[in-house]
Amino acid sequence: MGIFSAMLGNAGAVTNDELNKNFGVLLTEGEEIELGFKLIRDTFIFTTKRLILIDKQGLTGSKTEYKSITYKSISRFSIETAGTFDLDAELKIWVSSESQPSIRKQFNKSVNVYEVQKVLAHHVLK
Repeated sequence: MGIFSAMLGNAGAVTNDELNKNFGVLLTEGEEIELGFKLIRDTFIFTTKRLILIDKQGLTGSKTEYKSITYKSISRFSIETAGTFDLDAELKIWVSSESQPSIRKQFNKSVNVYEVQKVLAHHVLK
């Protein structure tokens, strides 16, 4: 992920090896990482069982919140592809019956948002 994209707040893909090395301790038995993205200090990971949001907090980033969202609690989601003049694509996720998206993430053009949509659809539409 380029530093320019990170400064704009766009997420870039992270390899599964790096995600397993840094966050493998969060996984339950039989759970595997499918996709992951990094946004400056924060990370979000799609596993076979849930979505994990990792939020580094504070000035130094020494405090971290790990939020798990089960796929069954996701009521709907949308992707918006990057346009000709847009620098980013966007993912929106609604949890339970909320009227506004609970999660909004922007991706740089290097991320295949169709792959993100495919992973979500696979788990949410079961």
